[in-house]
Amino acid sequence: MDVETGKNYKGEVMVTTAEDTSVDWRGRPSNPNKHGGMRAATFVLGLQAFEIMAIAAVGNNLITYVINEMHFSLSKSANIVTNFIGTVFLLTLLGGYLSDSYLGSFWTMLIFGFVELSGFILLSVQAHLPQLKPPQCNMLSHDGNHCMEATGFKAFIFFVALYLVALGSGCVKPNMISHGADQFPNKQSKQLSSYFNAAYFAFSVGELVALTLLVWIQTHSGMDVGFGVSAAVMTMGLISLTCGAIFYRNKHPQGSIFTPIAQVIVAAISKRKELLPANPQLLHGAQSDARSSSLLHTQKFSFLDKACIKIPDGTNKKESPWRLCTITQVEQVKILISIIPIFASTIIFNTILAQLQTFSVQQGSAMNTKLAKNFHIPPASLQSIPYIMLIFLVPLYDRFFVPFARKITKNDSGISPLQRIGFGLLLATFSMVSGAIMEKKRRDSAVNSKEILSIFWITPQFLIFGLSEMFTAVGLIEFFYKQSLKGMQSFLTAITYCSYSFGFYFSSLLVSLVNKITSAGSSDGWLGDNDLNKDRLDLFYWLLAVLSFINFLNYLFWSRWYSYNPSLSATSSQHNRSEELSPCHSINCLKNKGDGDISVP
Repeated sequence: MDVETGKNYKGEVMVTTAEDTSVDWRGRPSNPNKHGGMRAATFVLGLQAFEIMAIAAVGNNLITYVINEMHFSLSKSANIVTNFIGTVFLLTLLGGYLSDSYLGSFWTMLIFGFVELSGFILLSVQAHLPQLKPPQCNMLSHDGNHCMEATGFKAFIFFVALYLVALGSGCVKPNMISHGADQFPNKQSKQLSSYFNAAYFAFSVGELVALTLLVWIQTHSGMDVGFGVSAAVMTMGLISLTCGAIFYRNKHPQGSIFTPIAQVIVAAISKRKELLPANPQLLHGAQSDARSSSLLHTQKFSFLDKACIKIPDGTNKKESPWRLCTITQVEQVKILISIIPIFASTIIFNTILAQLQTFSVQQGSAMNTKLAKNFHIPPASLQSIPYIMLIFLVPLYDRFFVPFARKITKNDSGISPLQRIGFGLLLATFSMVSGAIMEKKRRDSAVNSKEILSIFWITPQFLIFGLSEMFTAVGLIEFFYKQSLKGMQSFLTAITYCSYSFGFYFSSLLVSLVNKITSAGSSDGWLGDNDLNKDRLDLFYWLLAVLSFINFLNYLFWSRWYSYNPSLSATSSQHNRSEELSPCHSINCLKNKGDGDISVP
């Protein structure tokens, strides 16, 4: 494969290949001297910071609005919030599919960015007009159980607005990451690794502003003004995106991304009774793939190799692609199957995140929020604490830790994405341990001593989880993007967000299940009351801590099982850069010595 080099506007070497078919905003072949690189990615980072700023201000304080203004019960409100956030991340699959198959990442972000904006505007209108809300009532008072819950048209408007935001945000999110990463043609470059850290830095800045300034506006000026500010911030993000259009490297949509996958499955099933040749070079596409930047044959899931068996029929008639596939097609399906356990291992992690956005906010509401004589901390702003730490920690991690670790591991990312994920999953367990201990102390003080503790007692669980998220979230996105197949970058990035979706949905299921199991006689269960002093949130947190540790052990098993497909592309020299957790820096190094990151054709 031919390799071409050029320099971007900063004089940095940009590597492209003869198979790089990216185009500029006019549809002409992109020029490495003018398009791509960190300059182009910066405009995408602007959208990412503003978009997360807008939706975080809504999502992280949504439970307060749903309880106080829409008058849903605590457990129902928690489920509304987790279902909303879960839907956002589930819809990332739709965004990734539309981008890779039909629209391209830029147009997907632009179209659905306006859908998200319309949702923010409708939320602001609904929060402003009294006729679109139930009569005012204090849900935290003794008469809270008699407050009228939003129903009918009022509930309809609320959920339409909420899920317009979910649809827009879900389709925008995976494309922000993939479109920014697409500005760096070489997947093994140090610039790409720095970009993923920069993307998390933009995320942290957006979250911090949302959880401080925007939540403060919601608290002191009203939710209608707060939702309106979210709409204004989203508008700024869309402006940032469009301003960078002339600098982007845009990838052509590839048509339906599921058709090649379906062809492999159908062909393998139709030839299930055939015998595989002893020499894999006899499989269809082995010779032609060996001369291109494709994927080498591996022994895992060998039953799929039967899709590559060519049955001679005495004629030169070409077999249907639904009956005969290439080795590269089959290996792509193997990769998709192999990453499923890694993906599934992060679901419990995001179930813990759901608690920090629901029950932990309610914890803060039951504590002393006074910081100064006339200043009280909004409970939702507790979630800003880890992001204050991260906006300093992420640059230090990228500028000091990564270069230091790179000298030891010879890995462009410092430590591999799989190592990063594993360390983050372990830290998440201690977040719930801290939460359980602090909730027990808070509850005992409130019930036995009639003392209300300061809200700062529950900050450790947010700090620990923030550090955990820096490792797990960034590691997962980097891992999936680097394993992404040609034309599936956005969709595989979307799969990482689905972990959030399943985590939040599992949280709703777990809350309902725990309430059902722990309810006996007159008891309302661990989480069945609107009063945390009567609930047993501490026991629920201990349950999550146990589940989290079991999940970490499960992840260790699957990460050691995972092996990389050695690529035949120009980056094959990177094969010694393994991505694992064992002392030789390769989880599978004892049996797959030399496996490296996939370089997509």
